[in-house]
Amino acid sequence: MLAFWESGYETTSISDLTAAMGVTAPSIYAAFGDKKQLFLEALRRYAGDPADLEEAFAKAPTARDAVIRMIEGAARLYTGEATPKGCLLASAAATGSKAATDVRNAATQERRVIRAIMIRRIEIDIEAGLLAPGTKPMVLADMALAVTQGMSVLARDGADQNALLAVAHAAMNGWPGPSAGDATDG
Repeated sequence: MLAFWESGYETTSISDLTAAMGVTAPSIYAAFGDKKQLFLEALRRYAGDPADLEEAFAKAPTARDAVIRMIEGAARLYTGEATPKGCLLASAAATGSKAATDVRNAATQERRVIRAIMIRRIEIDIEAGLLAPGTKPMVLADMALAVTQGMSVLARDGADQNALLAVAHAAMNGWPGPSAGDATDG
């Protein structure tokens, strides 16, 4: 996972993977079939169980609290000492060859799952009166994803954790309240 995270799908070679995993190429092929299947398994491990994210969003006092925790967590992850800078999902999106379509689609699907979890929680807050009735859940979820993925690029460019946390907090200043906000119809 770390090898793919560091270099992306296309530029990570089988020899990179054998060195990182401490196994031979035939062992990788026997266990996973090919490099793409190994990457897809690494992506699932990186993304984690969607049920865990759903539970964290459900337990948070508000959707805003859940989103800020998610974005702050991303800032810490993207700048961790033991992990490559940035986001594995973002590096998969940069994959360009036709052969890597499945890789891009898998990363897109992971983001869609995260987005759907956010949207459901935002809708709950609208129903509870914590957000204005005209609030657009998809806009807020997309803002959170855009900020998260943008922070990945900043981390790859050398931004430190404090810089990413400042971006996260600035972005959340745009989160609407119960009566009005930029993500509402009115």
